[in-house]
Amino acid sequence: MIKIYKKNFLKAIITIAITVLYCSCSEPKSNDSLIFTKLTCNYKENPTAIEDQHPLFSWQLDSEEFNKSQSAFHILVASSKEKLNEEDADKWNSGKILKSTSSFVKYNGEPLEALHTYYWKVHIWDEDENLSKWSSIQQFNMGLIDMKNWGSSAWITLNEDKRTSPHQYRDYKTGKMSKPTAVKGFAASYFRNEIDVTKEIESAKAYICGLGYYELYLNGSKVGDHVLDPAPSNYDKQAYYVDYDLTDILEPGTNALGIILGNGFYGQNISWKNDPESEKDLSYGQPSVKLLIKVTYTDGQEAEFYTDDTWKESTGPIVFNNIYGGDTYDARHEITGWNTVGFNDQDWSNPKIATPELRTISAQQIPAIKKLKELEPKEVFKGADGEWIVDFGQNIAGWVKLNVQEKEGQLVQVITTEALLTDGSDIFKGSTGGGANGMPQVYEYICKGNEPESWEPKFSYHGFRYAKVKGVSSKPNADMIKAVLVATDINETGSFTSSDELFNKMHSISKWTIVDNLHGIPEDCPHREKCGWLGDSHAFAEYALYNYDMHDFYSKYMEDIRTQMRPTKGHNNPDIKFQVPTMIAPGKRTSTYAKIDWGVATMYLPWYSYRYYGDETIVKEYYKEMKELTNFYLSFKDENGIMQDGMGDWCPPLWDRRLNPSAMETDPIISANAYFYDVLGIMGTFAKMNDDAAFEAQMKEEKDSLKNAFNKAYLKNIPNTEHKWYQSQTATVQALQFGMVPENDIQKVVNGLAYNITEVKGGHHATGIHGNRYIYTVLTKYGKEDLAYDILTTPEFPSQTYVMNSGFTTWPERQFEWEKMEGPTNSLNHPMHSGFAAYFYESLGGIKSSKDKPGYKEFIVDPKFPKQVSHTEVSVPTPYGAIDSKWSLENGKFDMELSVPFNTTALLPLNENEKNSLKINGTDWQTFQQEPISNNEVRLGSGTYKISYKK
Repeated sequence: MIKIYKKNFLKAIITIAITVLYCSCSEPKSNDSLIFTKLTCNYKENPTAIEDQHPLFSWQLDSEEFNKSQSAFHILVASSKEKLNEEDADKWNSGKILKSTSSFVKYNGEPLEALHTYYWKVHIWDEDENLSKWSSIQQFNMGLIDMKNWGSSAWITLNEDKRTSPHQYRDYKTGKMSKPTAVKGFAASYFRNEIDVTKEIESAKAYICGLGYYELYLNGSKVGDHVLDPAPSNYDKQAYYVDYDLTDILEPGTNALGIILGNGFYGQNISWKNDPESEKDLSYGQPSVKLLIKVTYTDGQEAEFYTDDTWKESTGPIVFNNIYGGDTYDARHEITGWNTVGFNDQDWSNPKIATPELRTISAQQIPAIKKLKELEPKEVFKGADGEWIVDFGQNIAGWVKLNVQEKEGQLVQVITTEALLTDGSDIFKGSTGGGANGMPQVYEYICKGNEPESWEPKFSYHGFRYAKVKGVSSKPNADMIKAVLVATDINETGSFTSSDELFNKMHSISKWTIVDNLHGIPEDCPHREKCGWLGDSHAFAEYALYNYDMHDFYSKYMEDIRTQMRPTKGHNNPDIKFQVPTMIAPGKRTSTYAKIDWGVATMYLPWYSYRYYGDETIVKEYYKEMKELTNFYLSFKDENGIMQDGMGDWCPPLWDRRLNPSAMETDPIISANAYFYDVLGIMGTFAKMNDDAAFEAQMKEEKDSLKNAFNKAYLKNIPNTEHKWYQSQTATVQALQFGMVPENDIQKVVNGLAYNITEVKGGHHATGIHGNRYIYTVLTKYGKEDLAYDILTTPEFPSQTYVMNSGFTTWPERQFEWEKMEGPTNSLNHPMHSGFAAYFYESLGGIKSSKDKPGYKEFIVDPKFPKQVSHTEVSVPTPYGAIDSKWSLENGKFDMELSVPFNTTALLPLNENEKNSLKINGTDWQTFQQEPISNNEVRLGSGTYKISYKK
């Protein structure tokens, strides 16, 4: 009995111990130091109109500890906050998922319903299986999703043009016309209606789609702060609606709704009509608008209000509007109170119901265009003709804001330009004076008289620094006129500064040139063309990604490229048609099919999105189109293995397509094939991501074949030297950048490039947009940091510093010797020339995402810099948080402060001497480093570090 008792007692003790151990193991330890800092759905915080059944969740955390990462996560999604727990989550309870992924996690739950709000939260386990607290509760609203959810809402359009103002006309004249002709375009429409709200409101939301730019009003006040809404698109295939929350501004009882509708790009039926690169009529038709308001009352009942033929219409004081020419506002035709309750609209007629050609309407996901900044005059002086000229000090995109007091009927005319004549005596109209598009940039305001009047345009934007003001009785000042920067309100997330003020100024100019050219699409310029040229878009994309949140912007632009595609015959096999974009997207100004070096934007933009954000969805979404376009370009292959297609290294020094074509030293075929080689490698990666083994193998074969053919055709010895090159700076830079140079020839080719720059070109670049994007990065990579600095900072033509010294505040399209000209011709605001400034981040800052773990899950920190730069500070945005790096070099000692975000790893390449003197947070690296150094590369997990070594 005693033995049995002892045995049972022992058994009981063991059982209790196991139970205690089990319980302690099954109850994870918590880690309160893990703090959620940002949570997004589809890369937006609490988005209001998701139209995807599989939204993507991302989260960022912070911790005071070092080397912290995620080992697992658990997401809950529910239809109400009350159900957002592990027992009741009715949409998705992911359970514990053993993945380190913390960005772009795909929803995998129950179907999501249109117009519903859903709530979500997440918690994670760290590398030691410690559990964080639940994140704060987030939400996302579903959009309309389907056309049927617009209910009874109808498209309405102006039934009758009742404009009577003589100022409704403008002169239209292109270079080939002997005299101007009077044009007026579609009238701006004013629509109104009154609705009754009968109960207490729980929520109210408006959904509006304008085919043309619109502004929505409620009870006399504009709804929201958007301007130039919605973003341009291929309207016959894809249009965008915008949603507004009216809950706090819709009033009990009667409310007045108003809409002003302008032409935008949709109704632009004047400019470019005679252009050989455009369709006969660039308009998609007369502008129309559709509005739906959904109201939920506190008792659960719902009501809908919408546009239909019971609304009222009129024309008004906006008597002319054209996206290129500008707005004309005749204040004598103002309609006081037209958008307020009780307005007498008996003289107004009813609108016409429209049936526009349109395939899809979806929610606009990119940031809206907004008024971002006001600029006051820097200088005001009289021009040669005695009229006032205002210098705002900065070339911008936007409009002017006027405050005037003049007699009734007085015409105040503001002519906006980018430049003055070289002698400074007057404005130089240049690309803002009409020319190819036929419409000079002019704003016109006709006074109603007797009192101060304020006005700013609604339906056009210009590119300008200067404004000639006519028709005012006093000298313009900051009270009378301001310039307003108007652009897509992208979030600036990165930063760069250095010890070199020239570099800092180049960085500023590069950013200005990009911001000025974002108006729902990446434009080539904000005045003459306003077009999304594909080659320009990929030329500056990486620099934009270092500085701004471009995730949604480039996703939207890929929609524009897709909807711009059209059947195009293969070159060597014309019996086969491929879907191919045009040189421009979106819109009816198309040019020709996209040549290789322009069309590769179709592959580069998803590639950059994948590299910089780690988002695979854009790759999978457009894989079919990218694959087909790759096959189209392969149809240009000749018997020597070279694709016989290309546009060229656009705008190198002194180049003019008609007057000096030979200044483009790079054969367009060579630069296009270099790009295509890089793209073949990208497409191999994309094929692997899409489980397309056959195409992956084909891409490897094509890439190897093109490399051999390219080197056989273009790699040449430079006479009387030991050097080699590819017959131009640009081609040589591309070959080095893309890894096309045979291993044993790399140093000879690097020396060949340096030889041409120094000995042949006298210390200058000879590159256009393709070569200039990479030349400074390539020289720096191969030990020519000082040469990169020299060609950037030489004050003599051509160089970036020469451009700055010429007084430009944005990068001009052309590289000319400006002081020798009457005035600076062509566009003075072209972001394709901002691409080179990625050098500031990828070389001076040394921050690049690894190829194996994109989206900065793993990243390289390897600053390389000329002797003239003694310190640099960069912040690089990532899906995990900002990478902050600040380094300095003094007396041979290199010091760096580095912040590595949670769940990421930094790789620091070091040579043997650097490694031997390395200290991390004041400690020898051997003591601090938790992992052994391999390939002379230090690996650092999350945390903030002070790093020093002898250089």
